[in-house]
Amino acid sequence: MIKLIGEKVSLREATQEDVNELYYWKYEEKKQEAKKWNAPYIPERRLTKEKYINSWKKEYELFPSVPRILAIIINEKTVGTVSCYWVDKHTNWLETGIVIYDPDYWSGGYGTEAYRMWIDFLFESTHLHRLGMSTWSGNIRMIKTAAKIGMKEEARIREARIVNGNYFDSIKMGILRREWESYRSKSCNRKEYRGELKH
Repeated sequence: MIKLIGEKVSLREATQEDVNELYYWKYEEKKQEAKKWNAPYIPERRLTKEKYINSWKKEYELFPSVPRILAIIINEKTVGTVSCYWVDKHTNWLETGIVIYDPDYWSGGYGTEAYRMWIDFLFESTHLHRLGMSTWSGNIRMIKTAAKIGMKEEARIREARIVNGNYFDSIKMGILRREWESYRSKSCNRKEYRGELKH
């Protein structure tokens, strides 16, 4: 079982208990604060718990020993996920994402550490050439998090998203392997913590 251990955050392959907890946050928790920021312009069907559990098993590994999704654990609580999916296998390009459902862990550096560990893991474990992410201009926290780990804004599609009746830009950001290698060597010189892999 893959487990990445950071200073504030751990990422791991989800246990049954983790998946149950994530189902609660995603569908049953009343406030649903994360949905206001995590692609609120995409209508989402509510899955039954059985279908949600099965969705975790679908195309689980992108590469041998590289799952497409891990649970985020903070203070022994399951609070979110990091994930990825193929954009183009021919050019070794994955899109990535992160969601922390529990607002108690927003704006405390938890998301940045989790996302950095995930990006490091994907580059270290594969031959991928680029990793990207997509969001909207209203999600300032996600844009700042991606920038902190070395991603650059690559495209801004103007007024392409509607949230609460207002237009926002669609934002695409990304990082190439050579940029990640350069950014990582600078980060190591600054002694930033990058996480430890335990199987």
